[in-house]
Amino acid sequence: MRIDVVTIFPTFFDVLEVSLLGKAREKGLLDVRVHDLRDATTDRHRTVDDTPYGGGAGMVMKPEPWGHVLDGIADASDAAETDPVFVFPSPAGERFTQATAREMAHEQHVIFGCGRYEGIDERVFAYAATRGRVRLVSLGDYVLNGGEVAAMAMIEAIGRLVPGVVGNPASLVEESHEDGLLEYPSYTKPASWRGYDVPEVLLSGNHGRIAQWRHDQQVERTRERRPDLLAD
Repeated sequence: MRIDVVTIFPTFFDVLEVSLLGKAREKGLLDVRVHDLRDATTDRHRTVDDTPYGGGAGMVMKPEPWGHVLDGIADASDAAETDPVFVFPSPAGERFTQATAREMAHEQHVIFGCGRYEGIDERVFAYAATRGRVRLVSLGDYVLNGGEVAAMAMIEAIGRLVPGVVGNPASLVEESHEDGLLEYPSYTKPASWRGYDVPEVLLSGNHGRIAQWRHDQQVERTRERRPDLLAD
């Protein structure tokens, strides 16, 4: 799977060199490339933003640098005969969920465009749609300073679902949100710690009882912490 990231802060993504995603890159399971949007500028100040038409506070990212960078990435995708999906983190986008991550984990080429300031000129999204599929995606109902944090979270959520990235695939099945419920609580040795004991059922060896207890815990946790999921 190839992932491209366009940003004005390329060093933000140095963290991709560590942990499971770093190992996945070493193994060739993930091909992650980070592009500095300022490299596509033509003035000595490497300007990527300008004042908004119609007035208003803040600055808007200019379309010219975006068009230049996205063309280069899309041309590479065309040469590889892949159908890219452009993902722009945005508080005005669809909500990112575990189901979204699973969808994108099946893509061959995902391109993240990290906006800043008051956002990216709307025409960039329209143009990107002529080179691939476009999705504006939000982590939640709040606003960040830019798209980098959201893109990083999405890359991790998507990347770990690519076959071979996580050592034990079975662990992915029992996680929160995989079946619409939150994950059950986990325990390890010792059986008693500072006056807190592991639930007896987990020590019983009765796999049927354990499975039922875990499911009941999932439902109870979800009802208490995320009742909206039960409503869905």
